[in-house]
Amino acid sequence: MLEYQAAKDLLKNKTILVTGAGDGIGKAAAIAYAKHGATVILLGKTVKKLEAVYDLIEQAGYPTPAIVPLDLKGATEQNYKDMAETIEEQFGKLDGLLHNASLLGVLGPFEHITMSTVNDVLQVNLIAEIMLTKAMLPIMRKSESASLLFTSSSVGRQGRAYWGEYAISKFATEGMMQSLAHEYEDTVIRVNSINPGATRTGMRANAYPAENPQTLKAPEDIMATYLYLMGDDSKDVNGQQLNAQ
Repeated sequence: MLEYQAAKDLLKNKTILVTGAGDGIGKAAAIAYAKHGATVILLGKTVKKLEAVYDLIEQAGYPTPAIVPLDLKGATEQNYKDMAETIEEQFGKLDGLLHNASLLGVLGPFEHITMSTVNDVLQVNLIAEIMLTKAMLPIMRKSESASLLFTSSSVGRQGRAYWGEYAISKFATEGMMQSLAHEYEDTVIRVNSINPGATRTGMRANAYPAENPQTLKAPEDIMATYLYLMGDDSKDVNGQQLNAQ
């Protein structure tokens, strides 16, 4: 799967929503999905970054994307309901959702955790994912084959000292993925998680400031598994925890 070669038209006629699409892995995934034929809905909090990704996709001649500026930390359930209605009106269905946006929080001893940081991390990494997923499921059911993909982490599968709230949020994400995969078994929706591994991103640099980023793979280099899980080649894969490296 790490050597997976996606067909050029793998995602043709599919509409895919990517959160955190303005930078890092979300940006790389959005461009990769568009390159393989998808109409991508770019969701993020920084309009300037989203517009830059929009321009890259359009200039490459891929299907024209859409932009949804939204700060997951402050978004309400009504915001997600309104978004779902707009997507249904414009596209009729949703074929894929990549939950990519995350907050790292503050790394350090558990006894030094502040509740304000916990609330922010859980709001973005968990509560927002719950509300967004809940809103999108009805229009994902209108797809012939839909993929719901959660971004996990190695610390969401094996806890690690000093990763407190981030690890907790990712363990919860894995639990959500498994619950949904079981619930939507034998339907048109499949649900999986992906651990991107050590990748050259801003979040990685914040977590490991002394690390040489040139020793890590760029987001563009780990897209094989992201494409595989979003395309119909994986339509029988459900409830799995996959790695991108």
